[in-house]
Amino acid sequence: MPGFNLTSATLRFTMDFPMRHLAVFSPQYAKKIFTGEKKVEGRFSRIKIAPYGVVSAGDAVLIKIPGEKVVGQFIVDRVIYFDHPRQEEFSEIKKKYANALALEKSFWLKREKINYVTLMFIRTVNKFIVPPKIVKHDLRPWVVLE
Repeated sequence: MPGFNLTSATLRFTMDFPMRHLAVFSPQYAKKIFTGEKKVEGRFSRIKIAPYGVVSAGDAVLIKIPGEKVVGQFIVDRVIYFDHPRQEEFSEIKKKYANALALEKSFWLKREKINYVTLMFIRTVNKFIVPPKIVKHDLRPWVVLE
């Protein structure tokens, strides 16, 4: 790709056994996933934590809003990982995926030092009528269930 250096990026398309993940979303971003406005879920961190390196194509990501039950899920189409992206790579991520990520403009201002990036492309989305019973009492924003 012109102007896009994949030296620090890893692209994953498939995994033998799909996994389930529980992810916490603010109500506004959960709504954007369900309406289709948000087509890519991005997780950005300073330390190597889930979902970095553990989510793969075909995995189910359960959508949980803080203080509420699990409200739905999406299936991951593909994943791109960045390990310590250089400034030009981070700029390219913002330029190329800003619309699909559907993040507030202030989001980028708050993220000065990012070492790990996980971009998950959303394939299908489902709202739950009856939510699965999953107990979560800690503050982790992402939990690998199986």
